[in-house]
Amino acid sequence: MENYQERKSWSVKQKNIHAELADLMNLSDTDKELLSNLQSEAEEQTNALTDDFYERLLAHENTKEYLEGEDMDDRHAMIADWFVDLFSGSYDEEYVAHRLNIGHIHVRIGLPVRYPLSMIDVISRHGENVVAKSSDPEQAKRAFQKALSLDIAVFNQAYEDRQLKHLADLVGGERLARRLLTGGAGG
Repeated sequence: MENYQERKSWSVKQKNIHAELADLMNLSDTDKELLSNLQSEAEEQTNALTDDFYERLLAHENTKEYLEGEDMDDRHAMIADWFVDLFSGSYDEEYVAHRLNIGHIHVRIGLPVRYPLSMIDVISRHGENVVAKSSDPEQAKRAFQKALSLDIAVFNQAYEDRQLKHLADLVGGERLARRLLTGGAGG
């Protein structure tokens, strides 16, 4: 058997994920205040952001199929709200739960994780336009990068949750599923 080792991180579940990620990201009160002070600037950026975001998705055949038949005004509003929330200054359990729900919806519709992750540069570029208007642009940029990284981590957690759940259901338990995922079940 390979060097299989249980990891403490594997015991972190659901609501405890927020506390762990918040601690890891170390978003300070100053970071949160800088971002929340930019929320109106983020709102002003949403039209350009959503135009760029959906222009790219609709130009690609494999991502376009996920948008066919969808109300694009609703889609624009949803991405705009998501973006503005990055500047909320509040990254609590409710925030993370909402972000996890968004990730779970992406998983449920079968959207490969590579597509949303490939859009991070669009979000980042528009976020940098917002933070450039801060009283402390460099610190605001670092804070935005932390908040965006938190969202990426939470989003990926949604995919991991679903993958692990399906594998655990298939093999009869999370411990064996973890061993399979890490290559530790070989003999």
